[in-house]
Amino acid sequence: MDVHDKLDEITALVENARAMPMSSSCMVNRAELLALLDELRALLPEELDLADRLLSDREQVVGEGRLEAEQIVAAAHEERMRLVSETEVYAQAQLEASRIVADAETEAEQMRSATDEYVDGKLATFEISLNKTLAAVQRGRDKLRGRHDVHDLGDDTGPFQRISSS
Repeated sequence: MDVHDKLDEITALVENARAMPMSSSCMVNRAELLALLDELRALLPEELDLADRLLSDREQVVGEGRLEAEQIVAAAHEERMRLVSETEVYAQAQLEASRIVADAETEAEQMRSATDEYVDGKLATFEISLNKTLAAVQRGRDKLRGRHDVHDLGDDTGPFQRISSS
């Protein structure tokens, strides 16, 4: 039985007590009321202990909740810092990658330009050499024509027939 049940019994005892005529007073059995009050007094320490335990448990639960909340907030703060750090690292990596690509493109263009200059120089040298060779060939042909003209006295039936250049 708990405190509320005892209070209900005391209330019922007073409500059911015989009323005094012409008064709001009633007659209550003193011994019975005192016995109920003693029982109530005996239950109160149990109830108070239970209430104290509940309050203690409540405070412990609240304390544990606060501790857990602080841990969650700390973990969230660490995660935020990690993400910010990763974002900064990513941004730096992107900048570095862009710089490397730009440097590579510049170097490739310089290499293309140097290669083009080298090939152009070689082609110019080859052209000069070919022109000299062509000039030598032309002189040789001209010499040959000149010899044929000297040996060729107008007749095309001899051993040195002129080869027409058509």
